[in-house]
Amino acid sequence: MNKVEKSVFIFLLLLGVILAGCSATSNAGVDKKSEKEPVSKVKNKDLQADENKEEADKKTAVQYYFTANEEGSISKIDAANNSIVTTIELDGSVHNVQVSPDGKMIGATVMPSMAGHGGGDVGHGEKMEMGAKAVFYSIESNKLIQEVEVGNHPAHLVFSEDGKYAAITNNEDSSVTFIDMPSFNVVNTVETGKGPHGFRISSVSKRAYIANMGEDTVSVVNLENMKEEKRIKVGTAPVTTGVTSDGKTLVATLNGENALAVVDLATDKVDKIPVGTGPAQVYIDGKDQFAYVANQGTEETPSSSVTVIDLAAKKATTEIKTGKGSHGVVTSPDNKMVYVTNMFEDTVSIIDKELNKVIETIEVKGVPNGISITN
Repeated sequence: MNKVEKSVFIFLLLLGVILAGCSATSNAGVDKKSEKEPVSKVKNKDLQADENKEEADKKTAVQYYFTANEEGSISKIDAANNSIVTTIELDGSVHNVQVSPDGKMIGATVMPSMAGHGGGDVGHGEKMEMGAKAVFYSIESNKLIQEVEVGNHPAHLVFSEDGKYAAITNNEDSSVTFIDMPSFNVVNTVETGKGPHGFRISSVSKRAYIANMGEDTVSVVNLENMKEEKRIKVGTAPVTTGVTSDGKTLVATLNGENALAVVDLATDKVDKIPVGTGPAQVYIDGKDQFAYVANQGTEETPSSSVTVIDLAAKKATTEIKTGKGSHGVVTSPDNKMVYVTNMFEDTVSIIDKELNKVIETIEVKGVPNGISITN
């Protein structure tokens, strides 16, 4: 090979190397860009953005709590500033209220009342008795969704956690009515002990634990076969129950003994813890750590406190001063606040759980009784 041929060969060889290098650099740039923004990663980013927006919406969503007022109304209260947003007027005495698991409606029990019908040609001033019922209202619009006739003297209404049923205790009939949701049809009525009143349904929606005020028992009703399984003897005049999220511990306020019964559901063994005078409702906080007992007393000699029970230690840790006739009680979903209705002074006490004291008291007219809060 002569010098010219060698020169040409070397030139072509160098040119090929340079072009190959440029091609490799170009491809590397494309690959790097592709690795930087793959389709799957873009989709993940969009998904994360949606999740962040959903979480932000939850944080900015308005939270309400509701009081059942015995003089015939339901108060809707903004939990952010503890101001009454609206008052729903009803014909009858509203005893209890509860927010549905999906947070879209409230259910309440309305007991019969005697109402005069005067004026014109209708009624001529005679008194007529309205029927006992459960009512359901939209939380967003405050409008009535449905009324359902139930038994005599309906006391408490509780939704099952799976949203399948709303259950209502009929105090005079010694029974509990089950309403199918969302058809609002009565599907069953189950006999209980005498004078059923307050109750809770287990978080897995398998059993309702119903306090029978007319005797010293709690009825255990199986929601799968709609039958009363047994009655647990707890103590004198149980008013309301609570059950831990793991389904292992039952609590019941014993109005006749000024105590809280704590029941091991594996053995039905009962321990009794002294509380204030005339305990009414009880509520177990979101961590299953404390039970809050509202001490009502009587109208003549009202109590004005909430007793805090450490469930693990099975003892009272403190007693918080509230208002006269403390009856309904509920804790906030974030486990920071406790709300208590004071029947004999028409107020609600807002308790800081960490401080164990009332930080605000608001007026709610109409004898506030039951109370419930949105999630």
